Amino acid sequence: MSISDDSAEARAQGWRTLAALYARIEDALERALQREHGLSVSEYGVLDVLSREGGSCLRMNQLSRAVVLSQSATTRLVGRLEQRGLLQRYLCPDDRRGVYTEVTAEGRAALERARPTHDDSLAGALREAEEQLELAPLVDALGALPPAG
Repeated sequence: MSISDDSAEARAQGWRTLAALYARIEDALERALQREHGLSVSEYGVLDVLSREGGSCLRMNQLSRAVVLSQSATTRLVGRLEQRGLLQRYLCPDDRRGVYTEVTAEGRAALERARPTHDDSLAGALREAEEQLELAPLVDALGALPPAG
């Protein structure tokens, strides 16, 4: 195996390890959020992203980029949340082609109820992952990240 082959294998192994950590965390979050609040990880993510916009709203294409979903998946997800009264959509006053999405008061309340479950589940999943020799360095790297903001 050449040096470049070794590098490629190291990157591939790193990616597999990262994917394994992500899958563990997402599974723990999904189970807890569904059980306690009837929300999927994606639904929670949409509510969270929109609530962090400081009371403003996002166009659908901005939202899909922020939550890393396709535009069609984001549209379906927003539709479900809108039916539940957690979000609302409206046309941009300056550009009738632009559709904005914002969290309703009911959506903010649902997010605030779900946030402790999300945070506790995330912390628990990271503690469990830290016990796995191959995942511990990634958990350490996450812990070393500076706070957002």
